[in-house]
Amino acid sequence: MHNTAISLIELGAVFFGLGLLGRLAWRIGISPIPLYLIGGLAFGSGGLIPLEGIEGFTAIAGEIGVVLLLLLLGLEYSAAELVTGLRRSWLAGLLDLVLNAVPGAAVALMLGWGPVGALAMAGVTYISSSGIVAKVLGDLGRLGNRETPVVLSILVFEDLAMAVYLPILTALLAGATLLGGLTTVGVSLIAITVVLVVALKFGRFVSMAVDSPEPEVFLLRVLGAALLVAGIASQLQVSAAVGAFLLGIAISGSTAENATKLLEPLRDLFAAMFFVVFGLNTDPRTIPPVLAFAVALAVVTTLTKVATGWFAARQQGIARMGRVRAGAALVARGEFSIVIAGLAVSAGAVDDQLAALATAYVLLMAILGPVAARVVEPVALAVRRRLQPAPAT
Repeated sequence: MHNTAISLIELGAVFFGLGLLGRLAWRIGISPIPLYLIGGLAFGSGGLIPLEGIEGFTAIAGEIGVVLLLLLLGLEYSAAELVTGLRRSWLAGLLDLVLNAVPGAAVALMLGWGPVGALAMAGVTYISSSGIVAKVLGDLGRLGNRETPVVLSILVFEDLAMAVYLPILTALLAGATLLGGLTTVGVSLIAITVVLVVALKFGRFVSMAVDSPEPEVFLLRVLGAALLVAGIASQLQVSAAVGAFLLGIAISGSTAENATKLLEPLRDLFAAMFFVVFGLNTDPRTIPPVLAFAVALAVVTTLTKVATGWFAARQQGIARMGRVRAGAALVARGEFSIVIAGLAVSAGAVDDQLAALATAYVLLMAILGPVAARVVEPVALAVRRRLQPAPAT
């Protein structure tokens, strides 16, 4: 059979299979990310039926998936909201960073992966999944709860931290010297500052540059601008993901809302391919040796995220039940943990087992996070009733 025909058949099977997995995930109430990763593991190197001949498409599709994930994340925030969120949550955000990055770094050092591997694993265990958290809060009807702004402010802080972290990681993965790394960080910080200033003062002009009344033209402009900015950022060693995120921040108002509606289906498509590609590139036989570490990290970082949410909500004067809900909402890890692990592994600068550990960890946390958010309130109420003294007779 002709190579093109085989590639089309394989891609068709992959897309259709992803659709079935996504439907199954939402029916059982979990994020589809774990199932996408499992699908990639099943048909990648060391899997049941390795797919061949579609590597070129899946590689670029995965890169576009990362760009769209970060672009739409940026579209969710205005520059003013980012600044306000940073002011409100900086102390809790710093606590979040320390409590949740240290366990990943410690495990990487224990496994002998060196400082770069430790930095990569710190990012994997640090950042919550904005997509999963938002989905769970919406499904549970908690978007109007008092603790929800606290949760969102922590997510905003994490996103800003990623805008600084990713350029540092990218520079170190590329083997940059200390001076080169500092230069990259400096460029990133300048870029973030400039974008925030431009977005605050001249955001309407950026929006006007990409806006159009015709959906087709609008889609082409926004997607083209995102890929251009991501490519330029990557060329400057700042990170394509950060470039897309900053562009999303600069687009505001109704333009941002319309762009989100147009791009969400594309994001879901290419993001799904990204998770599949990560699974395809991970040999499932490498997971059992690191599974115990993944479970240990899952337990520890679940507790540290709950502690983070509790502290942040307490700062805002929220009652105990709201503090518990805030902590449980932050537990899930997902897309950005895999993005970080993917950057590290594709650069060839870290141990290949990092991909296996990240995959096992995200599989656990993407399932545990939504479950924890759903059961934490009834469990807490049951515990409180049990601890209350019996009424006097």
